[in-house]
Amino acid sequence: MVLSRLISIIDRVSPPLDVYAHCDLPCGVYDPAQARIEAESVKAIAEKYQESDDKVFKERALFIKEERAELCKHHLWVLWTDYFKPEHLKKYPELHELFWTATKLAGEAKHSVDPKKGQQLLDSIAKIDKIFWETKGKKKTKAA
Repeated sequence: MVLSRLISIIDRVSPPLDVYAHCDLPCGVYDPAQARIEAESVKAIAEKYQESDDKVFKERALFIKEERAELCKHHLWVLWTDYFKPEHLKKYPELHELFWTATKLAGEAKHSVDPKKGQQLLDSIAKIDKIFWETKGKKKTKAA
């Protein structure tokens, strides 16, 4: 109660400044690499799954692959909802389709043990990555 009053008095004497940003945090915190790393794991796990005859290993691999695919979807949605803005959509109208496709592919890779699904996911993320870096004024991407 006392702290609340004190803060209220300080705010009247020296009002807090309004700050604005185009995203939740200052630039530099968003990067498609997070989604790409998870997608690389999904693909690699599917490859290892195909190479193994160990039932216990395969069960564990499926569990981890599903987690990684879900994390990939999460990172894509954070990038889509927190970084990209209407001005990006005007310049890159394909963004809706790219994100929809990438998140659908992450879901398909989650339910598949085919490494090709993981590669399709990586290819889709690479397209988003290219646009992401163009919006930052860079033509070269960090994606492998």
